[in-house]
Amino acid sequence: MNTTAFVWLIALPMVASPVIYLAGRLAARDSQSAAQNRAAYGAGLLALGATWIPFVLAARELSLAGPATYTVGMVSLRLDGLSLLLSAVALALGTLVMLYSGPYLAHEVGQEKYYAMLSAMVGAMIGLACAADLFNLWIWFETMAVSSYLLVAFYREERASLEAGVKYLVQSAVGSVTVLLGIALVLAQTGTIHLDEIQGAVAMGSATRALWAAGALFVVGFGVKTALVPLHTWLPDAHAQAPSGISAMLSGVVIEAGLVAMLRPLVALGGLSLMAGVSWGALLMGFGALNMLVGNLLALRQTQVKRLLAFSSISHVGYMLVGIGVGLYAGQAAGVQGGFFHLLNHGLMKGLAFLAAGALLYALHLSHKQATGEMETRPLTVNDLSGAAQRYPLVALALSVAVLGLGGLPPLAGFMSKWQIFVAGFATHNLLIGLLVAFAALNSVLSLAYYAPLVNAVYRRQPSVAMLQGQPLPVAMRVPLILLMLAVVAIGVWPSLVNWLTGPAGSAVLIAWGR
Repeated sequence: MNTTAFVWLIALPMVASPVIYLAGRLAARDSQSAAQNRAAYGAGLLALGATWIPFVLAARELSLAGPATYTVGMVSLRLDGLSLLLSAVALALGTLVMLYSGPYLAHEVGQEKYYAMLSAMVGAMIGLACAADLFNLWIWFETMAVSSYLLVAFYREERASLEAGVKYLVQSAVGSVTVLLGIALVLAQTGTIHLDEIQGAVAMGSATRALWAAGALFVVGFGVKTALVPLHTWLPDAHAQAPSGISAMLSGVVIEAGLVAMLRPLVALGGLSLMAGVSWGALLMGFGALNMLVGNLLALRQTQVKRLLAFSSISHVGYMLVGIGVGLYAGQAAGVQGGFFHLLNHGLMKGLAFLAAGALLYALHLSHKQATGEMETRPLTVNDLSGAAQRYPLVALALSVAVLGLGGLPPLAGFMSKWQIFVAGFATHNLLIGLLVAFAALNSVLSLAYYAPLVNAVYRRQPSVAMLQGQPLPVAMRVPLILLMLAVVAIGVWPSLVNWLTGPAGSAVLIAWGR
C-alpha cells in the first residue's frame, strides 16, 4: 500500500486549514477585504483540489492490495471500502461547497475562518472514516463536531444562528460524553479499544451485560449526530440557520459520518446478541422505521424550504438504517450495499437540493439583505419559489431533479438505491422484514406530498414578489449545481457506475461482522 498517499489523504486538508486562515489574514494586512477573501478562497480550493491526488492513489492501491491498517504511536488507521466511500462523499461535496461558497459569502465578514473550518471538517471526516480504534474514532468525531459548530453559527450577528449553534453544541456534547462512557465500558470489559481486538474478545466469550450497555451508549451518543429519532431535535435549526453550503455538508455527509461512526463499534460488538434474540440489525431496522415516519410527518408541516429539506434528511437516514439493518440481520450483502448506495445518493441529492435552495435564497433575500443592511436573513419559503423556472431555469431544474430523486422517482439515483434496499428486504423471505419494506415504500410515496409542491411552485406561471426582485446568480454557484445534477441522473441510469464504492463498503462491514 502506498503509505504516503494514504497519510496525505487525511493530512492535507487538516494541514491546509491553518494555512488557509493565515493566507486570508496576511492578505488583509496589505490590501482590502476583497483580496483577503480571494486569498483564503483560492487556498481552500487549492487544498481540497490537491487532496484528490492522494485519494485517487489510495483508491487504486485499495483495489489492488485490499484493506490495510497503519499504526503510528497511539494512532491506528485503516483504509477499507467503508473508509473510501465516506472519504469520496466528503471530498466531493466539500470541494463543490468550497467552489459554491466564494460568491455566496462574498460580502460576509470572517470568510477565512469559514474556508479553514470547511477544509478541517473534510479532513476530520476522512480521518473518522479511517479510525481503527475507539479513542481515535472519538477524537476525529469531536474534531468534525467542533469545526461544524463554528460553521453552523457563522452568522454570529443573527440571534437565530447563535441559538441553533448553541442547541447543536449542547446536544452534541451530551452525545460525546455518552460515547466516552461506552468506550470506558468496552475497555474495562475487554482490555482494549482496538476494533479488531474487541471483536476477538467478544468471540472468545467476553460478552457481558456491560458490553450490551456499551453498545447502547454508542447508539445514543453517535445517534445524536446521525439524527436518530428522538435525538434529532438539533438538526432542523442547524440546517436552516447555517450558510447553505454548510447545510449541504451537514445533511449530505456529516450525519452520514455519524452513522459510520456508530457502525464501527457496533460491528466490533457483532458477536453480541441482545436479550430476547434481538440483534443490532433488528435495532437499526426499528430506528429506521421510526426515522422514516417521523421525518416525513414533520416535513409535511413545513413552509420554509431549508427546514423541509432538513426534516426529510431524518427520513432518509431511516432508509440507510433499514438497508444496513436488513443486511446485518440476514447476512445479506445486497442490503448493506443498498444502505451505503443510499448514503452516497443522499449525499449527492441533498447536497444538490440545499445548494439549489441556497442559490435562490442568495438571489432573493441575501443580496437584498446586503443592499439594505438588515440584521436578519429572511427564510426562503415555498411561496417564494413561484415562477423560479422563468427567471432561474437552471436552478429550478436542479431543485426539481434533487427533490424528485429524493422522492424515489425513476430514473433518478434515489429510486435505484431505494429499489436495491427493497429487493434485499424481500429476498430475506422474512414476513416482518417484508412488512417493513412495504412500510418503507409507503413512506417513499408519502414523501412526494411535500416534495411535489416544491416542483409545482418553481414551474408556476405567476412569479412571487420576491422572484420579481431577484438578483443574477454568479457562474461559480451554477457549476456545482450542474455537476451534481449530472451525477444524480447518471447514477440513476447507470447505477453500476458506483459499484466500485458501494460494493467494497458493504463487504467491509459484513466481513467485520463475521458473515
